[in-house]
Amino acid sequence: MSILSPKRWKAKIEPHLHWRVPFEPGVYGNSPRWSNKDLDPIPPKRRTWGGLDYWAYWTSDMLAPPLAATVSSVMSLGFTARETIPIVFFGFAICSVVVTLTGKMGATYAISYPAIVRTSFGMYGSYPAICLRAFVAAMWTAILCVQAGAFLQNCIEAIWPSFERLPNHLPENAGITSAGLLCFFLYWIVQTILALMPIEKLRILFLVKAVVVPPTFLALFLWAVIVTHGGGELVTGKAQITSTYMNTAYSALTGLNVIIGLFSSMAVNMPDFGRFSKNRLGGYHQFFALPVIGTLGSLTPIFVTSAHSYIWGEFEWYMPAVIGKFDSRAAKFFTAFSFMLATIGNQIAAGTYPFSNDVSGLYPKYINIFRATIFISIFCVVSTPWNIIKNAAGLLAFLSGYSCLMGPLAGVMVSDYYLIKKRKLNIHEVYRDHGIYHYRHGVNWRAYVAFFAGVGPLIPGFAKSIDNKLNVGGAWQIFTFAWIFGFTISLLTYYVIVNYISGIREANVEVAVYPAQKSDGSSDVESGSGEIYEEKSGLDAKTKEVDSPL
Repeated sequence: MSILSPKRWKAKIEPHLHWRVPFEPGVYGNSPRWSNKDLDPIPPKRRTWGGLDYWAYWTSDMLAPPLAATVSSVMSLGFTARETIPIVFFGFAICSVVVTLTGKMGATYAISYPAIVRTSFGMYGSYPAICLRAFVAAMWTAILCVQAGAFLQNCIEAIWPSFERLPNHLPENAGITSAGLLCFFLYWIVQTILALMPIEKLRILFLVKAVVVPPTFLALFLWAVIVTHGGGELVTGKAQITSTYMNTAYSALTGLNVIIGLFSSMAVNMPDFGRFSKNRLGGYHQFFALPVIGTLGSLTPIFVTSAHSYIWGEFEWYMPAVIGKFDSRAAKFFTAFSFMLATIGNQIAAGTYPFSNDVSGLYPKYINIFRATIFISIFCVVSTPWNIIKNAAGLLAFLSGYSCLMGPLAGVMVSDYYLIKKRKLNIHEVYRDHGIYHYRHGVNWRAYVAFFAGVGPLIPGFAKSIDNKLNVGGAWQIFTFAWIFGFTISLLTYYVIVNYISGIREANVEVAVYPAQKSDGSSDVESGSGEIYEEKSGLDAKTKEVDSPL
């Protein structure tokens, strides 16, 4: 039967035409209020990602325009390459620890962030945590559509130079030209189609990008080294600190926080991708992916920007503008195409899919990944992101400082899972309305006390990062290392509250219940004593399996 046959199209599209998401009671959830196919644990046959796939994923996520923008923020503090590169390495190394810890949560139980966060914040308490993550994903996805459209415009101009003279019928205050708007929509169509594909199938896209993009980064790096005879001002010059306190130590902490902030949101929702692991993210090599790929990748924007200054007399971090000045049409096309591919991978990996996956946890009865992806695709247009880039410097500062919220959120999750629950969850209770993770009124107040303990001291500095005229005193100094401060304070506060003030014994289990590991759909139970109740189709069937999944 042809892949384009009407029957196959009908089978794929028809389930999405109903008001409610199709639901069938199964092993895990028996209520559409908390469960649907996208939120339930990934079945064994779909856990196909190995070590190479995750390195390809991180290559897809790292080697993209946001890395250049982040590195530029660090160097704007007055650092040269000699100071920036160590900051980049240690920033990604710190973030990698938490990314690995949260990723193993999803890999162990084959569940995504909105399901994992229920065990820490409660069934209803998970909603704000989901919204915090979803908002930043939606904004960055929309903004990157504009930049990717500019790369597409570079490609078209390289093939048909006359496209540069396309008449502009939009007013100057529109924030975009007619050519730019056309390219935006052309890219948006392709990106939307790819985003609607199942994420496990997109591992091929990540592998392709891992093959195509690194050589482009390397070629640009070598070109920049050659034309500048070894570096240029950004590489060989001396650091001239320009930050608020004119202090090297605080400036280094600020730079470290900027680097961590790039993946601060991924540090909380890495379970979305970890759940596809076929070996529970086994091996220590995953820890090195971020610092190795990120540090090597950062060399290209540093040297290319230095080369731009050497050739054209000004610093330029916006890659479409740099590529647009290339004389060779072939170099212009292939470089722009590679960066456009890099942006697609980054958008899906860090924007579209995390947003769609997480938002589906708000109301699984009516929202699944497919519908949420349609929503964010429409949002990318109606939000007119070209105006956001042009006019909303405060909003961009807000998004850059968003890590001060992600750090405490990750701190609570890590503390609860590793220090309190000792990595033992009951997978069935994650989908039960008044189960052990319901807590009081559906909210674990201890998690929110710890969260605000980490966020509270950072709010004044967060406000100043948006409006530099504000006088917040010493609070600004704390904000220079916001993510590390918030993560540490929230982690320790939650541990102290639960162990010494108000315990959560009802949410702790003696024996972990894992998702299905066998073809018959049965759950695995960690070796140990205790009785486990496995819910199937509304019936409680007592089981005492001791077949360890480890």
